[in-house]
Amino acid sequence: MKVKKPKEKYSKKVNRKNERKAKSDYSWILVVSVSAFWISFLFSFLSEAILGSVNFIVAVLLMLFFIFLGIIFDMIGISVTVARSETFHSMATKKVRGARLAGKLIKNSEKASSFCNDVIGDICGIISGSTAAAISTILATSLDLPIFITTLIITAIVASLTIGGKALGKSIAINHSTKILYRFSRVLSLFTKE
Repeated sequence: MKVKKPKEKYSKKVNRKNERKAKSDYSWILVVSVSAFWISFLFSFLSEAILGSVNFIVAVLLMLFFIFLGIIFDMIGISVTVARSETFHSMATKKVRGARLAGKLIKNSEKASSFCNDVIGDICGIISGSTAAAISTILATSLDLPIFITTLIITAIVASLTIGGKALGKSIAINHSTKILYRFSRVLSLFTKE
């Protein structure tokens, strides 16, 4: 009994497809890395510029802003992976603003969620951590407290707010993915051409 060999044309097509996918993955990694650098640079610059000349309350508000921003983008990243494309296809046929963009985000959910969760979310986590360190220094010097204890307490508060907020955000994102993704896409559509 003869064993049939796979057709050579089919295997060449598969190899070309895999090569294109590998090149696409490498280019995506490069885009994400460069984007992460510039976004992190911008956020750090703004944070340092503001923290250099503010009081304790403004520093706390800045830290809470970055925690909240990280939670929001984590919710968007989850929504992109959970939302159903059929809903947005239907909305796009009715010319609803942002629906086509939402469909594109769902189609590229791996990249969209990676950008939202990993790039923006992680950068916000890093910046809120550095802001927490600045707050610890402000508190320790103004109230004459030990810096070690102050840093431990502030870091624990930031971690609990971030983790608790993201846990709450994940459940909201799973249950309301269509609404969250639609609102995000609608805002995003103001800056992009559909």
